[in-house]
Amino acid sequence: MRQIALTATPAFHALRTHYAEAKDWQMRELFAADPARFSRFSIEAAGLLFDYSKNKITDATMRLLVALARERGVEQRRNAMFAGEKINATEHRAVLHTALRAPATGTLVVDGQNVSQEVHAVLQRMRAFSDRVRSGQWLGSTDKPITDIVNIGIGGSDLGPEMACRALRPYVHPRLRMHFVSNADGHDLDAVLHRVNADTVLFVVASKTFTTRETMMNAQSARSWFLRGKKEADLPKHFVAISTNTAAVREFGIDTDNMFPFWDWVGGRYSIWSAIGLPVALATGFDRFSEFLAGAYAMDRHFLDAPLEKNMPVIMALIGVWNRNFFGSTSRSIAPYHQDMNRLATYLQQLEMESNGKRVAIDGTPLDVATCPIIWGNVGTNGQHAYFQLLHQGSDITPVDFIASLEPDHDFPGHHAVLLANCFAQAEAFMKGKTADEVRTEMRAQNTPQAEIEALLPHRTFPGNRPSNMIVMDALTPATLGALIALYEHKVFVQGVLWGINSFDQWGVEFGKVLAKSIESELIGVPDPQAHDSSTNALIARARDALRGS
Repeated sequence: MRQIALTATPAFHALRTHYAEAKDWQMRELFAADPARFSRFSIEAAGLLFDYSKNKITDATMRLLVALARERGVEQRRNAMFAGEKINATEHRAVLHTALRAPATGTLVVDGQNVSQEVHAVLQRMRAFSDRVRSGQWLGSTDKPITDIVNIGIGGSDLGPEMACRALRPYVHPRLRMHFVSNADGHDLDAVLHRVNADTVLFVVASKTFTTRETMMNAQSARSWFLRGKKEADLPKHFVAISTNTAAVREFGIDTDNMFPFWDWVGGRYSIWSAIGLPVALATGFDRFSEFLAGAYAMDRHFLDAPLEKNMPVIMALIGVWNRNFFGSTSRSIAPYHQDMNRLATYLQQLEMESNGKRVAIDGTPLDVATCPIIWGNVGTNGQHAYFQLLHQGSDITPVDFIASLEPDHDFPGHHAVLLANCFAQAEAFMKGKTADEVRTEMRAQNTPQAEIEALLPHRTFPGNRPSNMIVMDALTPATLGALIALYEHKVFVQGVLWGINSFDQWGVEFGKVLAKSIESELIGVPDPQAHDSSTNALIARARDALRGS
């Protein structure tokens, strides 16, 4: 069934008319005219404060944006997702990552399966296993406790666990060191294996089908490395699997009692809440992992229950569409002011760009609006000394998501006040800018000659009027991290509904894999010049020569 294009809706036309006025607004003036602007354009939920006042919006803007959400059926699509309807139309699947963090008291039946019961059965197995490893009861082949855990996965099976383990560093067991291998480039695995001991290492191989090319190549190489000084009978003490392919796991040498499954209705980039999160439970303990799930569930309940006008994920999504489709922002920068969140931007790249990097609607028709912007960033103060110059004075306007924790996890005096001061100052600077008159006054106070003032004036003025959001939590805990990730998940979902796309498939990823498999066979076998263009053929020939010589 053909759906109505976003640009054909009455609400979009109303916003376009509104934009003709809004494009000339100055946020400085909006703040000056409204002392209550922060309180009216901020929301608190699930332990997070979301301040969206530093965007080019008014009450009228928000009413029109919320009208767009209602017109596009956000509430109905949200309810369908939570009910287990097969909203992933191109793969005929339900989308139920939310069921992974729901309490055991709930009941959700999909295709005759009691999803809630199955989820909590796996969680209990994860608890029992992680307790044994952390307590030292689980022993390696030489009766020594585990000291290093190596997660082998790729995409969501790598980015989620690594991001969460880094973010929750203060909670990691002092005996355990966490390592993550994803790249097919052997240098990735080589670097990790040089840091671990076969007597005390535990490998977690994460692949639903146990056939993922990069993951299984790394797993087989890790297995070969292990067997240089061990017997195959030792494998079950040092390898476990997150998979559903019992036969392949058993053939690898892993005891299927130590195989943790998950389901087709869990997409890789939404799988941190499932058995894919086993490294997080191993690192922080299952009670902390449960708090992580609970934080996400609290955001789920807010998303389900709050009216659209006061719904944090909905508002965040609408602001994003306003900046993307009306102001033309092509990218958005993620700026967490917390070193332990140094993998958050990378995690959100996959979550957002793999979900909403689409050019056709659910019905297959080409879209006439831009969809997901490019997501990029780094921890805040590092970014300030790398690319904030462009954000302040570059020719493109890039909205920024600032993320801050009010309480530190260290006791070094003065550091956190400096960190927060930088975070808040950057957001204010993006909004306010610095006018020519302000620059003149500042330079005259420094006794700068008038001629030099006028020469430097264009370089030292800042246009300002650049949008940002601020997300603040009291402290970075398992619960607030869970809420933060769920917030972004639901924001992505809402934007997918607004644009009319399926946020839960990734066919673009699959195409490259098929081509890579063909070229790999030519690199080590017989080339097929008719299959490729002249550039690809030349590169294959050069690589074949290099591989023969190595």
